[in-house]
Amino acid sequence: MKALVATAFGPPEQLALVDLPAPEAGPGQIVVEVRACGVNFPDALIIEGKYQLKPTLPFAPGCEVAGVVRRVGPLVTTPKVGDRVAAVVGYGGFAEEVVADAGSAVPLPPGVDDAVGSAVLLAHGTALHALADRALLAPDETLLVLGAAGGVGLAAVEVGKALGARVIAAASSGEKLAVCREHGADETIDYSREDLRERIKVLTGGRGVDVAYDPAGGTLAEAAVRSLAWGGRYLVIGFASGEIPRIPLNLVLLKGAAIVGVFWGDFTKREPERNRANVTRLFQWLEAGVIRPRIAATFPLARGGEAIRAMLDRLVIGKFVVTP
Repeated sequence: MKALVATAFGPPEQLALVDLPAPEAGPGQIVVEVRACGVNFPDALIIEGKYQLKPTLPFAPGCEVAGVVRRVGPLVTTPKVGDRVAAVVGYGGFAEEVVADAGSAVPLPPGVDDAVGSAVLLAHGTALHALADRALLAPDETLLVLGAAGGVGLAAVEVGKALGARVIAAASSGEKLAVCREHGADETIDYSREDLRERIKVLTGGRGVDVAYDPAGGTLAEAAVRSLAWGGRYLVIGFASGEIPRIPLNLVLLKGAAIVGVFWGDFTKREPERNRANVTRLFQWLEAGVIRPRIAATFPLARGGEAIRAMLDRLVIGKFVVTP
C-alpha cells in the first residue's frame, strides 16, 4: 500500500511517499481503507518528535480518519467488513489503510461524506469535552474563542452556539472572522488591528467573558485571563503558537477564576463511556446541521506534507483533509 511517511524526525517537507506492507488487524482491531484523513496540529508535532507520542520510524502521520472497514481482527463483532466509520488512530492515517481499535470506530451516518467524517472527532470532540465537561458552559454565558478560524477554534464556535452561549470569535483577519460569523459567532475581534482586552470590555459592557477557549497559547493568553468575568474559566487547549504562556496567578485569585486543562486524548481512554455519549451527541448535531465542519481544501496523499505546512503557516480556515 502507499503511505506518506517520516523516515526521520523533521519538517513536513521531508515526508516521502513509499510502499509499505498492508497492515493486519490484531485482537480487538480493524483495518480501515482510508478515504479521508483530517489534518491536525498534532500531525506537525509528531513528525518533528515534539509530541508526547513518539512512534518508531518510519511512520505515517495522520490521526483522524474516515473510510471503510476492510478487515477485522479476532474477537471483533462490530464494526463489520464494509461498514463506513470514522476513527482516531494516533498516527498512520496518511496511508491507503490504517489499523484502528474497533472500540474507537464510530459509524458514519449515510448522509455524511468521508471528508466531513474525518473532521469531526478530534476538533469537535475536544470542543465539546472542553466546554461541556470541563468549563460547564451554561446557556447565555459568554464564550471567547481565540484562534477561532482554525479547525479546533471553529469547532468551538459551533459547539459553543449549540450549547446556547454568546460566542465572541477572535482571529487575525477580516476574512477569517467572516467565516466565524457564518458558523455562528455573535461578535468578532480582529486582534491584528484591535486590542483584545479593550474590545472585550466594549462587547461585554466591562463585565468580561465567562469562558475563554485558547488553542494557541502565546501572547494573547494573559489578555484572555485578564478579560475573564468573576468566576470565569480559562481553558488550556494547546499551544499552536509554539509558546507556552506564563500566567500571573494573582489574576486567578482576584477574579475567583479557574485555569482548566483539557486533554481530550486521555479523556477518551480514561472515560470512554462519557466520550461515547459526547460523540453520539456530535453526530446527532451533524445530521441535524447544527455543526458544519468546514473543509477548506483536500490534498492527494503525495501532497500531505504541503497540507501540514499550509496549516502551520496559518493558511487554513477550518480543516484540510488528505484523500488517499
